[in-house]
Amino acid sequence: MKNAKFLIAAAIVFAASPLAHAIDGVSVEYGHSDSSNVSVNMGRVGVQWDWNKKLVEVGNWHLGGYWESDFGYWSNNSTAKTHKSIIDIGFTPVFRFQQTTRSAISPYVEAAVGVHLLSATSLNAQRQFGSSFQFGDHLGAGVRFGDKGMYDIGYRYQHFSNAGIKGPNQGVNYNEVRLQYHF
Repeated sequence: MKNAKFLIAAAIVFAASPLAHAIDGVSVEYGHSDSSNVSVNMGRVGVQWDWNKKLVEVGNWHLGGYWESDFGYWSNNSTAKTHKSIIDIGFTPVFRFQQTTRSAISPYVEAAVGVHLLSATSLNAQRQFGSSFQFGDHLGAGVRFGDKGMYDIGYRYQHFSNAGIKGPNQGVNYNEVRLQYHF
């Protein structure tokens, strides 16, 4: 029954995302969390929709962004784990500061806070999330390269927690490497 509720909630999240628009990019990520009796590997795939707006312009740089929907799998290798794995479904608006006219290698920085649904609420007794609903915020940096900047490699530091909505709220942090292809 709990899994059925999770799948229904996940379907609502994806139905609410801008799937009616053409996808502008796809990504794959690998992340790892290793702290305080927690050892988790995370793999994730995502799709992106560019905002195609320059919110702020400074010389050859601008603040823009994109929407991201993703599906992740957490492989839990923690001591005394409560769940072998966790499924993560998320939707995130991402703000990115990047070059307006790209060069051969174009750097960027980004920041975001999105919403995520997890299939379980703990990794072990020392790392509990309180609810399946989590916020996923990240800071990242990377470079776009290739013909028309179609390739993207970056690093993200991501934190998951429910912002104190329901205790316990111990959260988890990931170091992530991300590869993206822009259409």
